Amino acid sequence: MTALDPAPLTTVDEADELDPREAPAEHHERGRAARAAVPRSAHAELPARRGPGALRLLAAQDVGRVPELLPLRYARMSASPFTFLRGSAAVMTADLARTPVSGIEVQLCGDAHLANFGFFSSPERRLVFDVNDFDETLTGPWEWDVKRLAASVEVAGRDRLFAPADRELAVLAALRGYRKAMRRYARMTTLEVWYDHLEAEDALRRYRSRIAPGRRSRMERNLDKFRSRDNLGALARFTGLVDGTPRIRSAPPLVVPVREMYPDEVARRGIEDWLQEILVGYRESLPPDRCWLFDRYRAVDAAHKVVGVGSVGTRCWMLLFLGRDAADPLFLQAKEAGPSTLESVLGAAPQATAGQRVVEGQRRMQAVGDIFLGWQRAAGPDGLERDFYLRQLRDGKGSIDLTVLRASGLVIYADLCGRTLARAHARSGDRIAIAGYLGSSDSFDRAIAAFARAYAQRTESDHAALRRAIDAGRIAVVEDPK
Repeated sequence: MTALDPAPLTTVDEADELDPREAPAEHHERGRAARAAVPRSAHAELPARRGPGALRLLAAQDVGRVPELLPLRYARMSASPFTFLRGSAAVMTADLARTPVSGIEVQLCGDAHLANFGFFSSPERRLVFDVNDFDETLTGPWEWDVKRLAASVEVAGRDRLFAPADRELAVLAALRGYRKAMRRYARMTTLEVWYDHLEAEDALRRYRSRIAPGRRSRMERNLDKFRSRDNLGALARFTGLVDGTPRIRSAPPLVVPVREMYPDEVARRGIEDWLQEILVGYRESLPPDRCWLFDRYRAVDAAHKVVGVGSVGTRCWMLLFLGRDAADPLFLQAKEAGPSTLESVLGAAPQATAGQRVVEGQRRMQAVGDIFLGWQRAAGPDGLERDFYLRQLRDGKGSIDLTVLRASGLVIYADLCGRTLARAHARSGDRIAIAGYLGSSDSFDRAIAAFARAYAQRTESDHAALRRAIDAGRIAVVEDPK
């Protein structure tokens, strides 16, 4: 072999070697065979619910959460059927477990509703659009993410009182966007798929002709606002000076500094030692170059922070670090990671900890990621071990306000989310087989649209049951301070 000869890729016998020119066709046939076994029309089915009802499944998740925050969780979930859907991933997982699947698996987001897509800054300081929540991530059937996305579009349209025809257009836009993007990814090389990402400016250009000038200007202003959400912006929003040093401001119950949670010095030192333990283990999960960067900062303050809808009641900490001086901040968020709701039906994740599961799933699905993403397991002040994953608190993060979208805007946004989900799935699964299963017609789209309508009705029924339980005093709520 000369220096110019390529090294062999495998050591199998020549008779067993795969011809790379035939591999795509083989993968395509896998998808077509799956379609024959499980017709695309079968995905319209929503089996009757068996086992525990929605409220019992939600109550089971309350175990281990901060009890004082549960009334806030249910207040947020009760606001509308869409907020109920956001907080009830466990409920939909139980429902999806009884639906037909093609047998092709990907890295699932596990909670791919409309509000879990958004903007954030890449390491190159470009604003990108992607999936941005991975608390439930696990390997599983690609159809489950697609069905959750489609159902969320339908529910969001109902919340906005859009006409049935407008809702259908939006749902079909998400599904058509997913199908067409997956077929495009099936024709791309693996590295082309891996490097592909969507920057905010490209997204705006793609849909510019479909957005009215006034709304386009508003969108551009929103993107500028997202770009300003960096660590310096967080310093101005979340801190004040105490003896010349930035300290996190109190805004209970949403933000409560450690010094207020534990005014006794001994107890406070205990929680500070625990937070330091988290940081030591977290550092070990970072690549060497990120460790060097992290070591340029020192921790100066911490606070408990309430986040999201479904995550309310889990333990989440905002951590303030300073580098060169008081004008050189770094904000990290340490968020508790529990078992994925998907594990109840798909089996345990292969990772050693839930935090590692979240981080590895996110790295697999996102085109670009947070340079400070890492994980740790640590015993808390109560002596119980808990898993956490850490990331930057605010780094260009922003999302579309679904409550102000018009029907045409929902169509555009649904298409964008469908295409983005396809790219995330194409990175981790057999994109050629999925494309082969989907085909070029809209048969799959129509079936999932029917499923979405049925699931929206079920969600509205579950939301009504929650409201009745609240009105009857069986579930406590508090006013949401936002």
